[in-house]
Amino acid sequence: MEQTVLILGANGRFGRNAKTSFSWAGWQVREFNRRTDTLPDAAWGADLIVNAWNPAYPAWAREVPKLTRTVIETAQATGATVMIPGNVYNYGNEMPAILSEQTPHRATNPLGRIRIEMEQAYKDAGVKTVILRAGDFIDTQASGNWFDAVMTKASRKGVFTYPGNPDVPHAWGYLPDLTDMAAALAADLDALDTFTEVCAPGFTLTGRQLAQAISDVSGRPQRVKQMSWLPIHALRPLWPMAKHLLEMRYLWNTPHQITSHRMTALLPAFEATPLNEALAASLPEDINPDGFVRRVPIRRSATPIHAGTHHPQPG
Repeated sequence: MEQTVLILGANGRFGRNAKTSFSWAGWQVREFNRRTDTLPDAAWGADLIVNAWNPAYPAWAREVPKLTRTVIETAQATGATVMIPGNVYNYGNEMPAILSEQTPHRATNPLGRIRIEMEQAYKDAGVKTVILRAGDFIDTQASGNWFDAVMTKASRKGVFTYPGNPDVPHAWGYLPDLTDMAAALAADLDALDTFTEVCAPGFTLTGRQLAQAISDVSGRPQRVKQMSWLPIHALRPLWPMAKHLLEMRYLWNTPHQITSHRMTALLPAFEATPLNEALAASLPEDINPDGFVRRVPIRRSATPIHAGTHHPQPG
């Protein structure tokens, strides 16, 4: 029987990739339109709500609790399961080097507390919820994240700009893999607990390792340059985003790696995309002309093509 998923934030990073993954997995995909839809009506009959809504940092304190209440009330009314892309903010700036589902959530900073309270609200409400937790996103197109907006912005010139200590390990998640995991986890929702947290290991790389991997994939040697935070400090009185970027700066200087026995147990056959293929798909074509085919939605009855299928040059 065909299942239906409603994706909130379908044009964002996670939501856009989720549309592809769930379509390939045979789901009927609905996209929520904030201008024309009401959530209870849009969710009626849906088996799953993927809550990929992610307001800008300055709006989190105001918007996240309100959105959380709305989604919880909708799920209670419709019986739908909720799936949420999680992050490592919950662990706080004293997080251990190895993170898993058993790691305590001890963040004391504002953004970390908002995430903790959001997840706790779902647990307290008794709504069936799946948290898929991952590191920073590597996307298949420019989407304004750290990877494309800062680190690889000058890759054409052979410069890789890193926002922290380039010798500290950092957790990354390749978005097509993450949303494929989401669809695979959703294949048997009845087998999951009422509240299920799953960590996605992804890649663990220092800034230098990431720069070297990009050099290898693109054929353009990358010189590692540390980003200056002085402009962000200077803009703090004028730019609301600045204080939140500074709040989360610790992530670039605190070693962390995601592990998960639960992911292995739930999805033993899942094969992650190799690093070189993920990076090739993430780089602009003028940086990596011998790159890999970007994933595009195809009809649900078709067989998915692996994200790493090589794209030969014309002629």
